[in-house]
Amino acid sequence: MDFQQKPPGSSPPPYSGWQASVAKYFNFEHHRTDFRTEILAGLTTFMTMAYILVVHPLIMSDAVFLQEPGDLFRELVMVTGITAAIGTLVMGLYAKYPFVQAPGMGTNAFFAYSVVLGLGIDWRVALAAVLIEGIIFIALTVTDIRRHLIAAVPNCIKASTTVGIGMFLAYIGLSGDTALGGAGLIVANEVTKTAFGSFREPATLLATFGIFISVFFIVRRIKGALLWGIGGTAILGWMFGVAQAPTGIIAAPAFPSNLFGQAFVGLGGINGSNIIDFLAVLLVFLFVDMFDTIGTLMGVGTQAGYIDDRGELPRANQALSADAIATTAGAIMGTSTVTTFAESAAGVAEGGRTGFTAVVAAIMFMIALLFVPIFEAVPAFATAPALLIVGVLMMSSVLSIRWGDLTEAIPAFVTMFFIPLGFSIAAGLSAGLILYPFTKLAAGRSREIPVITWILAAVFVFRFAFEALRFG
Repeated sequence: MDFQQKPPGSSPPPYSGWQASVAKYFNFEHHRTDFRTEILAGLTTFMTMAYILVVHPLIMSDAVFLQEPGDLFRELVMVTGITAAIGTLVMGLYAKYPFVQAPGMGTNAFFAYSVVLGLGIDWRVALAAVLIEGIIFIALTVTDIRRHLIAAVPNCIKASTTVGIGMFLAYIGLSGDTALGGAGLIVANEVTKTAFGSFREPATLLATFGIFISVFFIVRRIKGALLWGIGGTAILGWMFGVAQAPTGIIAAPAFPSNLFGQAFVGLGGINGSNIIDFLAVLLVFLFVDMFDTIGTLMGVGTQAGYIDDRGELPRANQALSADAIATTAGAIMGTSTVTTFAESAAGVAEGGRTGFTAVVAAIMFMIALLFVPIFEAVPAFATAPALLIVGVLMMSSVLSIRWGDLTEAIPAFVTMFFIPLGFSIAAGLSAGLILYPFTKLAAGRSREIPVITWILAAVFVFRFAFEALRFG
C-alpha cells in the first residue's frame, strides 16, 4: 500500500482561476491529490534522476565527439536535459501519467561501447538507427500493437515486474561505488560476488544516516519525505567534505549545434559495408527499448494503482506514444534511446498520481540546464535512501502473486530475480515471459495461454538468440 494514500472520502482543496483549470485537466479530484503533493512528487522524481544530466553525457562523450572524447560534453548535457523535458512533458500533458523519461541507462552504454567503439560504426549512423527505431515505435503505437503487447503480459509477471523494479532501484542506490560518490553499502567481492560495504567509508556512513532520517520522515508521514532525505543527506555530504560542494550556481548551456540533425546525416552513411551491422543494432535497440519501457510502465503503473481489472494500463497508447515521440526527438537532437525511467516510482511513492507530476519534473529538467553546477553536486549516496524506500513500497505487489500455483510462482520469481541481478528490466521480463508458457504447458494448462503471449515469448527467445549470436 502506498504510504501517501489518502483516507477514503478525502478530497483535494477547492481551487479557482487557472488552478481550477489545471486541477480539472489532470483530474485531481478523481486521484485525490493536490498541487502541493504533485509538486513535491515531481521534485522528488527529478532529484532521484538528476544524475542523468551528468552520467549520460559522460558515457556518450567516450564515443560521440569531434576531435577527442569529451569535446561535446556540454552539448550532450544540453541534449540530455532537452530530450528528458520533451519526453516527460508529452507524457504529462498527453498521457497524463507521472512518468518521467530520459535517455536510458544501459542502452547508452550499448550505443557508446558496443556499437560505436566495438563495431566501429560512426556515431552519426548509430543515431540514424535510433531515429528509425523511434519511427517504428510510432507506427507500432498507431496500429495499437504495443498496447496489445502490454495486455499480453500475465498478471503474475506484471506484479513481479513491479517487485523486481523495486529491488533493482534499491540495488542501484545501495551498490554505488564510493569512489564515484556512491553509497557503497553493497560492494563487489571476488569470492561472494557481492558483500556488505564498510562503514570506514564516509559516503557509506552518510548514506546510512540518510536512510534513518528518510525512514523517520516517512513513518511520521511528513510531506516530501524522500525529497527532504535527499536534500539533507547531500548538504551533510557537502558540509563534511565527503562530496564536493557546488562550484557555482549558474552555467550557460551550450546549444547542440554539432549534434542536432546528425541522425539524418547518418542515414546517408548507411552502405553495403555496414548495412548488416546497422540492422543488427537497430533490432537490439528496438527489442531492449520496447520491453524495457513496457516493463517500467507495468511496474510503476501497478504501484500507482493504474492497472485495471483486465490487467491493462488505461491510456496505454498515449503513454507509448510519448515514449516513441521522445525517442525520435532524442535521435534528432543527438542522443541515444529515450525511455521511461523506473525512478518515476519515487514520485509515485511521494503521492504523485497525475501528469502534473511529470510536468513539474520536465520544468525542472529545463531549469537544471541553467543550474547544472548545483544538481551535478548532489552525490549518488544522497539519493540511495530514497531508492531503497521506493523499493520497499514496491514490494507490496508480491502479495498479489499466487505462490501456491507453481506455474505462476516460478516465472514470477525468475522475473523479480533477474531484473536486479541481471541489471535489466528487459532481461527479467524476457525470462519470465519465456518461462510462463513453458510452465503452463508442462502442467497441461496450455489453454490458459493467449496466442499473443505465445508470440511474445517467441519474440523474446529470438531476441536472446540474436544477441548471443551477434554480440556475444
